[in-house]
Amino acid sequence: MKLALAQINTTIGDFENTLQKIQECVQKAQDAGAQFIIFPELTLTGYPPRDLLEDPDFIQRNLEALKRVAQFSKKIGILVGYVEKNPGKKGKRFFNAVAYCEKGKVQKKYFKKLLPNYDVFDENRYFEPGVELGIIKNTKMGISICEDAWNDSSYWERPLYNQDPISDQVKAGAKILINLSASPFHVGKSEMKFKMFSQLAKRYRTPIVYVNLVGGNDELVFDGRSFVMNKKGEVVAQAKAFQEDLIFVETEDFQKRSQLAARGKKTVGDDLSDIYEALVLGLKDYVHKCGFQKVVLGLSGGIDSTLVAILAVEALGAENVLGVMMPSLYSSEGSLTDAEALAHNLKISFQKYSITEVYQCYRSLFGRSENTPPDLADENVQARIRGNILMTLSNRHGAMVLTTGNKSEFAMGYCTLYGDMSGGLAVIADLLKTKVYELCHYIQKQKAVIPQDVLIKAPSAELRPNQKDQDSLPPYDVLDAILKAIIEDQKTEKQILKMGFDPATVKRVLKSLHQNEYKRRQAAPGLKITPRAFGIGRRYPLARKI
Repeated sequence: MKLALAQINTTIGDFENTLQKIQECVQKAQDAGAQFIIFPELTLTGYPPRDLLEDPDFIQRNLEALKRVAQFSKKIGILVGYVEKNPGKKGKRFFNAVAYCEKGKVQKKYFKKLLPNYDVFDENRYFEPGVELGIIKNTKMGISICEDAWNDSSYWERPLYNQDPISDQVKAGAKILINLSASPFHVGKSEMKFKMFSQLAKRYRTPIVYVNLVGGNDELVFDGRSFVMNKKGEVVAQAKAFQEDLIFVETEDFQKRSQLAARGKKTVGDDLSDIYEALVLGLKDYVHKCGFQKVVLGLSGGIDSTLVAILAVEALGAENVLGVMMPSLYSSEGSLTDAEALAHNLKISFQKYSITEVYQCYRSLFGRSENTPPDLADENVQARIRGNILMTLSNRHGAMVLTTGNKSEFAMGYCTLYGDMSGGLAVIADLLKTKVYELCHYIQKQKAVIPQDVLIKAPSAELRPNQKDQDSLPPYDVLDAILKAIIEDQKTEKQILKMGFDPATVKRVLKSLHQNEYKRRQAAPGLKITPRAFGIGRRYPLARKI
């Protein structure tokens, strides 16, 4: 039997375009002689639909879309994800479901059993867990949905659930395991995922077909990388990363040795290339799915705005990116020339607005004389003036404002509410400052577009004379190591101190991290690329004892 794996990029609630993509994939699969085609988790609604599930019209449109998909199945079997109503009088109102369509009808339905309720996932809020095994008897295919396959007791040190749907399916006679997934990307997850599924395949001596969503939806980016594994846990076919793809595999090939393994081909990418591709895809999809075509951002001549500008050009095209230089009396000449040089190298439009006069008006309004040195309020006023300029240009040009703050700054509160935090998307909010530099050096090796001084000069907000970031923060190599330990590795203060860090510095970082939760709650959404990001997966109280 020839199977087709349809890795598609869907927009939540865009049923017509999703149906068109499904129909096109079905036609291509039929033309290629496939007998079966598989789509990702919640194909029809998009993932995650969140509280749109509370809208009866949304649910009904999803069910009507399923009827149309069933009509596509007259010559080919289709597995498609959707939301099914729970007809019972108890439990949650919906199931996270897969429909098996054949001969123009829905022949069988399977409901997801294991509902994740951690980090960015909140499926227990909406869905009732399924109870049936999910085996298509005439094909001996075991059907599971994403998390259903993530509870193997031999792989996980502490399994989260009291049941294992994959083990149950194999015991019931499944000969092929098919998993429809919407698994968000983060650094390191692809390698872990391949190891986990490889161990499953080897443990049960059963081939695995895994079809993952691709694309960006709000903060989440899905990397695709759908694959087929033989019973030895070797990848015999793999779809592209961060792109839509349609791949084919013959079930007879499940018995063959993996050509990928024989050639020594990697199934996972390099971390920096993955981060770059994820940010580009997430930025592109967020802007376009929110109805924008253009973006505007402040160009300071610093490393952060440089990286965001490069990502924006790659995602949207230079013609859709506007860079804005907003010098003050504290701006260095080098920052201006670096910003302008970057704009020329990227071939983007740029404009220049001096904020000095407006800033002086603010100081005068509050009785600040020319001889009065700037304080924190004066620094923040400059950032807020710049934020207002960018939002005005956003209104005027219909362009989304991209903020340029990084994870280190957000963690420490080294950012200004209603100033440099103003905007529609915080592109690099999940990148520590040291990782920003690493990614820029990676980009520079591919194509030298970054002015050299940007890569070597000391970071500065330039909001007061001779200001440097290190005047207010620990050195970034120290700060980022502590932040990674706290946020991403979830280590305790005692564990971090055992790593050899200065106790006063650790306490300072912890205090700043907790104090600035209120700022992050008001920040633009940021693209998630690490296991623990600020945003929807972080649920800390704002009012608390520190």
